[in-house]
Amino acid sequence: MELIQTIEQWAWIGWLVLILAFLVIEMLTLDFTFLMLSIGGLAGLGADLLGAPLWLQVIVAAGVAAVLVLFLRPPLLRRLRRGEDPALSNVDALVGLAGTVVSTVSGHSGQVKLSNGDLWTARAESGELDPGTPVRVSRIDGATAFVRSIAPTGTILPPATEEPRP
Repeated sequence: MELIQTIEQWAWIGWLVLILAFLVIEMLTLDFTFLMLSIGGLAGLGADLLGAPLWLQVIVAAGVAAVLVLFLRPPLLRRLRRGEDPALSNVDALVGLAGTVVSTVSGHSGQVKLSNGDLWTARAESGELDPGTPVRVSRIDGATAFVRSIAPTGTILPPATEEPRP
């Protein structure tokens, strides 16, 4: 019984530590989840300062955090992301991009020139693709584009005009 009384007596320190830990995590994630949890911890600290038993402090903290996560976080996220540019960038923008095989692309090596002008090391999703074959990027893994043919089987296409770089 003495242990429970000691914990209840020093619970305010636990709440402060919990609040600070949640705020530090929030600064690293910037997702508003841990901010809502820290506000819930603040409510638990307030309940402790008003003399509530530990079980009630935990219920108050959990309830306030749940309400904030469910009802305040979504509009905050929408408002934060309102001015975002919806266009994909970097590697995300390359997926789905068309290109042409420059040097034979197999499951292990090859090169393609994408429609944006970039020359990429490539691997075929299946089979082997000859120079001049039109392709589409299906995914990017590191500095390698995984491509698949978009030409109907049996179609003869002109060879690529650019020589592969060493």
